Amino acid sequence: MTFTLQQALIPVDQGYTTVDLQVVGDTITAISPNLEVVGTVVNCQNKLLLPGFFNAHTHSPEMWQRGAIPPLPLELWLAELYDFIPLELEKVYLSALGTAVETLLSGGTSVVDHLVLIPGQEIETIATAVSAYQEVGIRAFIAPLIWDQPLISGIPSGENQPENPTKGRSATEILEMLQEAINKFHQPEAGVYILTAPTGIQLCSDELFVGCAELSDRYNLCRHSHLLETKAQQLLAQEKYGCSAVEHLNKLGYLSSRTSLAHCVHLTDDDITILAETQSTVVHNPLSNLRLGSGIAPILKYRQAGVNVTFGCDGSASNDSQDLLEAIKIGSILHNVTDLDYQHWITPRQSVEMAALGGAKGLNMGDKLGSLTVGKKADLVLYDLTDLSLLPRTDPIGLLILGRPTQVVDSVWVNGKIIVENGRVTTTNVANLKQELFAKSQWVTNRQSKTVTQFEAHYRSVMGLSEGEIKGYS
Repeated sequence: MTFTLQQALIPVDQGYTTVDLQVVGDTITAISPNLEVVGTVVNCQNKLLLPGFFNAHTHSPEMWQRGAIPPLPLELWLAELYDFIPLELEKVYLSALGTAVETLLSGGTSVVDHLVLIPGQEIETIATAVSAYQEVGIRAFIAPLIWDQPLISGIPSGENQPENPTKGRSATEILEMLQEAINKFHQPEAGVYILTAPTGIQLCSDELFVGCAELSDRYNLCRHSHLLETKAQQLLAQEKYGCSAVEHLNKLGYLSSRTSLAHCVHLTDDDITILAETQSTVVHNPLSNLRLGSGIAPILKYRQAGVNVTFGCDGSASNDSQDLLEAIKIGSILHNVTDLDYQHWITPRQSVEMAALGGAKGLNMGDKLGSLTVGKKADLVLYDLTDLSLLPRTDPIGLLILGRPTQVVDSVWVNGKIIVENGRVTTTNVANLKQELFAKSQWVTNRQSKTVTQFEAHYRSVMGLSEGEIKGYS
């Protein structure tokens, strides 16, 4: 595809300027005022052009439990999640479509899906998500969510440990499945990337982490994991390793410039130094951290230490949204209360760079994506600056990041292909998607989680909480 964007507003060091931008095939070939027209002309007057953002951590199948799980900390929230997770490939397909559409319409051109797999149908689950993402046209980084230890292992043992009600597959079996997924689905030229993605130290053996690192190195893949999302996980790391989780993962060789780590709420200064030295990326998921009471990640400390940071929505059962602009806004201004020195606070322009170039760097794509640069891939988003939520005219990026923009995405290109035009996704039938999501779900007001009932007393005990009333939820 060849086209010329005319009269687009873009940010520059001293403010904004109006330029034309040319794309030939999948690549930005020129950026300058008054360029000679090539290909199709797109009028961008009164529109802001930015590189596409990254939804750098989510779990698409969680869409089916959006708004359904009551206020619970992560360890109990997970117990309920897995009691009611959808086990149908059709639902995996629809929720991946929905995740892609919502990400696109909030400024994202790439999604990292830490994909929950259907037991016994792992390869089929990945194939289904790949199909959905390719249909929409979003750039998809699929990170099959894997673990080899029972769910109760995610809670520190304390003096008592309930019976393990869940069993995981062996690390060897999981790595064999992951090898098959890499062989079948890792196709960067088609916009689909497979990541190795053990869920985290709470449910994964050293054998699984090392095996994932080896696969990552063998095929030059990126790695993805949750890390120290909760206080319980911080306690668990000391119980399991006698040191911090960051120290342990570093000893295993898991941390690298191709490693992105979701949450990172409970880290020490020494941990932060290790992340900086290994060039690992932190994916900030502020909304789920608040929703689950996990805490506020020390993002300003990370930035001051030189750690690359980007943003994620997290899954729709813990956010409960895939509005990337909302996650960026909360993930930026939340930290104004953690540091009195306002010169450390995140500016709207810094937020844009974190969401775009920060995401690209975390996926080893900083040389190809994340900025409006000649030679980079044409993953572009055009915002309508005449929309009511971006008026009156002040600072366009300030309005976009600090405001509450709604339906402001005018056009989106991924790899040079237009997939949103005049505010509408052109590659999939969104009206039909909404009908299917409605038809295959039902209103939920009261359900009982057997696993929460099994775990809750133990969780309260090891976390030093009073016995209280064991509810079992929901």
